[in-house]
Parts: sequence; structure tokens; C-alpha cells
Amino acid sequence: MSRNTSVQNATGGSDPDRLPNLVTIVGRGIPSNFEIAVDGEIEMIADDPVSEGTVVSGGAAEGTIEVGVQRFRFSGQMANVHVVDWNGTEMSESASTPEVHVDYGVATR
Repeated sequence: MSRNTSVQNATGGSDPDRLPNLVTIVGRGIPSNFEIAVDGEIEMIADDPVSEGTVVSGGAAEGTIEVGVQRFRFSGQMANVHVVDWNGTEMSESASTPEVHVDYGVATR
């Protein structure tokens, strides 16, 4: 079982009351890029955020994924999701792009 720690913003840790929503990106074995934006705050949940190669700033996060899962807690509403596979084909046109799951009002797991 892995331990989850959050990439922390200046305001502190990943408090489910402050960041009650969750977005999960699931890789499908093909290198892909993602960008997610929310109209509130966003923080990445990861064992080693630096090794994930994901940039989180303000209400946006962007990075790459091939296999595995990347999770983010956020406040507000999802504003935008943009996912492309290794050759730039967008989510709706490629079965290889990662799955994106958005859950509102979930407790920390």
C-alpha cells in the first residue's frame, strides 16, 4: 500500500473540506499529455510528485502519463480537460488517450 502526499500550495495541505473534489487520470500504456483546469485551487496527490513530471500552478495542472494513475484534489468546478495521445490525437478521436474521472464531494481515500 502506498502513502499519498500532496503537492502543497502556499495555503497548506490537501484538506477534503477545502479541496472536496477529485480528478483521476488513468494511463492506457501509450505516452500521452494532459492539461486540466479548475475554477478554484488544485493540488496533486502523489508519493513522489517530482518524479511524475507534472506542473501544478494556481488552478491548472499539466503533465504526461503512460501507465498508472495521477490524482488531483480541487475546489470549485472543472473548467477544462485537454488530453492528447503521443501523436497529438485528441481524446475523442483516440482510444489510446488516458481516461479522466471527475468526482465531486469525495472523502480522502
